Amino acid sequence: QGQLVESGGGLVQAGGSLRLSCAASGRSISSYTTGWFRQAPGKEREFVTAITWGNTITDYADSVKGRCTISRDNAKNTVYLQMDSLKPEDTAVYYCAQRTGWDTRRGIGEYDYWGQGTQVTVSS
Repeated sequence: QGQLVESGGGLVQAGGSLRLSCAASGRSISSYTTGWFRQAPGKEREFVTAITWGNTITDYADSVKGRCTISRDNAKNTVYLQMDSLKPEDTAVYYCAQRTGWDTRRGIGEYDYWGQGTQVTVSS
């Protein structure tokens, strides 16, 4: 079946950086498009970014564009989310997810597999 495990979350001051990791087991990340989503308290889960399995096409939500970078290390079977210039409004649980399609999508329903999430808290 396989699973996705996020790590790297924590407490950081505004303006700081974090790098989240999404480690896949039982499935090769090079065969799936991987996305990051986040959910803040009382809000719906929202798209952050995604990277395709083939041509490494990326997509970013406007709210994080220029501050976040998604990357993939096939040898480690891990996808990373580098987040810089963090803001208090970035506070949320961050989830990674995979879909079998070749392209990036932003809809939650487009993704087939999900991790358990990692908490990111940005203090002002």
